[in-house]
Amino acid sequence: MQTFYIFLLFAAGSTLPSLAASQKTSLLYPYGENQGDTENPVADDGNSPEIFIEHSFSFYGKKYNSLFVNNNGVVSFGKYVSEYTPNAFPLDNGVPFVAPFWADVDNRVSGTISWRQTEDSVLLSRFAADLSRYHPDVSFTPIWMFIATWDKVGYYGSVSDKVNTFQAILATDGEISFIMLNFFDIQWTTGFGNDGDIYTGLGGTPAQAGFDSGDEENYYNIPGSRTAEILNIKETSNVGESGRWLFQVDKAIIGVPTVKSDCLNK
Repeated sequence: MQTFYIFLLFAAGSTLPSLAASQKTSLLYPYGENQGDTENPVADDGNSPEIFIEHSFSFYGKKYNSLFVNNNGVVSFGKYVSEYTPNAFPLDNGVPFVAPFWADVDNRVSGTISWRQTEDSVLLSRFAADLSRYHPDVSFTPIWMFIATWDKVGYYGSVSDKVNTFQAILATDGEISFIMLNFFDIQWTTGFGNDGDIYTGLGGTPAQAGFDSGDEENYYNIPGSRTAEILNIKETSNVGESGRWLFQVDKAIIGVPTVKSDCLNK
């Protein structure tokens, strides 16, 4: 297996002791219509229009000025992603993207996919405070955030009431960039188109979580991706808070270790 490098706050897949209860806040950042979110169309394998962002986002050394929020659990740069089968990273199609939970979401069955970009000082301060709790040696003052939320979404072919709620947050100070993935409730892993059971949403080819640079070299699979274990992602973390994963994804930064990904899933 080739060696790939990614930039992580902590060693891949590590789970730290739980933070003190007094430090904890709600896992999900505010979202929804009352927060000014825009909702994606109700459509199988749908996506947002191209969203031009107010501050460029650096991802693996490249700066992007627009993105798409795709119904199937992906935020992509440069091109929308309609593929409903979660393929193994690294991908060979050159589309860089972040996948909080890449699977066959169908919001015709249930749920909403919504998003917004914000420079709200309260939210920016919250992100900075969260990062400081997890990694106090990193100095980061974000100037912009993008919040995408999949709220109570069902799966293709579902005849059950099982739903998933998860979120992807992108934040930048203009140079340094972070991705936060929040998993509030995960009840299914697979749609019928990927051989999932229509009653349980399990089996077949399960969801993938992580991100891919599009260069066929740099990527990260959250442990359990494309296996039945991804159902338990809301219980895992790399920052010691169940259901939350946080990564620095711009370039090598002094003081933040670069972790060899030999041990990651193919």
